[in-house]
Amino acid sequence: MIVTTDAIGQAGDPDLGGGRPVVGISIYCEQARWGPWDTPTLLLPRRYAASVSAAGGIPVLLPSFPGIEQLVDRLDALVLSGGGDVNPAEFGADPDPAVIGVRPERDAAEFALAAAALRRGLPFLGVCRGAQVLNVVLGGTLHQHLPALTGHTGHAPLRGAYGSHQVRVAPGSRLAAVLDGPANEGWFGVPTYHHQAVDQLGRGLVATAWAEDGMIEAVEPDGSADAPGGPFTLGVQWHPESGDDPRLFGALIAAAKSLTGAAA
Repeated sequence: MIVTTDAIGQAGDPDLGGGRPVVGISIYCEQARWGPWDTPTLLLPRRYAASVSAAGGIPVLLPSFPGIEQLVDRLDALVLSGGGDVNPAEFGADPDPAVIGVRPERDAAEFALAAAALRRGLPFLGVCRGAQVLNVVLGGTLHQHLPALTGHTGHAPLRGAYGSHQVRVAPGSRLAAVLDGPANEGWFGVPTYHHQAVDQLGRGLVATAWAEDGMIEAVEPDGSADAPGGPFTLGVQWHPESGDDPRLFGALIAAAKSLTGAAA
């Protein structure tokens, strides 16, 4: 049987997710080994999909192929995951020698996904690289290698494992409304692993969280009439899927349910 995109259903279709919001998560291609195999493989750390599922959504994985943005109209929310560096050419810069893991096909697919989600006002959560993509697609720039700027490795202190550092959130922001507990009471710890970060903000974005060294840790629309995206558009530099605080994913699913009219 051939399954067409029409058979997948429209966003909010109760037959598609059994009433649960359908959340697209970007994935990527890397060389991987298991058993006797060593081959290019589509990858995503399991915790992303597990976080979406635990919050009440149905995770759908979106590979970096041309035209993948056409599925945005079939989704109730979008998560852009973390991973390798954005190509500095995308924001008009020459690459720093420390830039690693650039995948042009991933940049193209995720830029298209982000643009389509913003046009539609789809609930959107950018995680680490995903926050950087959100910023760049709106004309912003990135710091290419934080240790050269900050003089420390606190944003990625461990190789192949997440560290932790402190952030503070802007009172009155959407992010603060989501993190309505300790985050509004001062500094709090987040899981971290990145060496790039937002530099100049993209059009219509405002910074809403910072690390102790002043680096931007979250961005969201500035609230103006022509701000990009919909009521829930957030990018965070840390990795909420790797921590023990489910509120960002819970808020994403709540926003998706609100958009589709599903019961909370």
